[in-house]
Amino acid sequence: MAAPNPEARDGETAETLFNKGYGITYNDFILLPGRIDFGIDAVELDTRLTRGIRLRTPMASSPMDTVTGWRMAAYMALLGGIGFIHYNNEIDEQVEEVRKVKRFENGFIMDPIVLGPDNTIADVNAIKARDGFSSIPITEDGTRATRLIGIVTNRDIEFRKDLGTPLREVMTRDLVTAPKGTPLAEANRILRESKKGKLPIVDAQGRLVAMVTRTDLVKNRDFPGASKNEHKQLLVGAAVSTRKDDRERLDALVAAGVDVVVIDSAQGDSTFQVAMITHAKERSRDLQVVGGNVVTKTQCRALIDAGADGLRVGMGPGSICITQETMAVGRAQATAVYDCSRCANEFGVPIIADGGISNLAYLVKSLAVGGSVAMMGGLLAGTQEAPGDYYYKDGVRLKRYRGMASIEAMEAGGGKRYFMDEAAVKVPQGVAGYVVDKGSLMDFIPYLTQGLRYSFQDLGVRSIPELHAALADGRLRFELRSPSAQREGGVHSMFSYEDPFMNVQERARRKW
Repeated sequence: MAAPNPEARDGETAETLFNKGYGITYNDFILLPGRIDFGIDAVELDTRLTRGIRLRTPMASSPMDTVTGWRMAAYMALLGGIGFIHYNNEIDEQVEEVRKVKRFENGFIMDPIVLGPDNTIADVNAIKARDGFSSIPITEDGTRATRLIGIVTNRDIEFRKDLGTPLREVMTRDLVTAPKGTPLAEANRILRESKKGKLPIVDAQGRLVAMVTRTDLVKNRDFPGASKNEHKQLLVGAAVSTRKDDRERLDALVAAGVDVVVIDSAQGDSTFQVAMITHAKERSRDLQVVGGNVVTKTQCRALIDAGADGLRVGMGPGSICITQETMAVGRAQATAVYDCSRCANEFGVPIIADGGISNLAYLVKSLAVGGSVAMMGGLLAGTQEAPGDYYYKDGVRLKRYRGMASIEAMEAGGGKRYFMDEAAVKVPQGVAGYVVDKGSLMDFIPYLTQGLRYSFQDLGVRSIPELHAALADGRLRFELRSPSAQREGGVHSMFSYEDPFMNVQERARRKW
């Protein structure tokens, strides 16, 4: 009997797997384990978003109007990733969203929620349930156009049983404030010495213009891996369309300090996109530009030649996207990311795997097939930091989530992404619906990043560059999964069980 071949390996290489002649999704394969000789603390998740931007966490939020506004972008950056602010708005609105992120790390909350003296404790509780905080400035008429007259904190209302009590009866009137223009260091000194939790910043007429909170004092301590530029401001991205009139939008975003733009188009290989990339690179040499979306090597090469600093890959894999079944055009996401990464690697251009990431395993797989960053929509849509309000249905707390090619989103401006904004007849390539509340990013992103570290340890790699090196030289091994294997890999043969992922969300909701 012949001795076993020491060079024999289980599974197959990515090159063999993805050259079978049919599209492969994240669920179609499993990664085979490597050798563990290090602890999870040795795993580093640093990665490249573009040629010129590095992140500490390989995650980005999608430029969708139910996913990324300024709050999502700010907290994604604090947690080491980045957010791309959507363009379903007027130019000045998107610019202001970018500016809010840039000002956020400076410690000032520039759009504090306010109430009036005739509002009630029930109104404060509603804000707490929606936004997670209960310290509310009180102005004369409940807007920032009038004088600040008090503040309500949780201590003022926590033992009050009558939710209809007007805030004028419970608010604190003895306020410590600072004048408009106060530097952050001075504001922090006042906070420390006053032992207050909030410091209102007021103008000469006593109107509220900003807030500094005690939690801002510990931001740099608690978020050492935050994504920042050389000026210590949080990184933020924004989307623009390929339309000529969006050149004005691009110029305004650059003036506001945006770090990276994504040319947001469902089919990115177009003369319109090439023209926009060229304009963007001419507008600012420091601006990083992500082209997309693409799914083939030919498309990648066209945008790289135009000057793209990064590529966004995906056409139809998202949970709310119906492009593939409507247009009959697109590609299975794992195959798309792998093939595009092989092309982009030749030119040093990173790949953003956009869409189809519904769980931690798919996040791992998106990186394992060549992605440098995973862009997520639905996975982040239900978080507190996503735009929109919560709803309850059958006792479940939900948030609105819609595809940018849904009729609802296109009527609000999303048709620019699909060349349909002026079409008389719109053909939807997405749907609108609801997703379950996932709590705060402050709990959710750390859960995902820790899961990535454990997965990398199982694979025997310490970093994303090492993972990609193993992908290229064949050390990373793959195996196709039969339908039975897919069922076996999930929960089965149980009368009932508790979903650990849902438990993470429930703990986050209880915390907030």
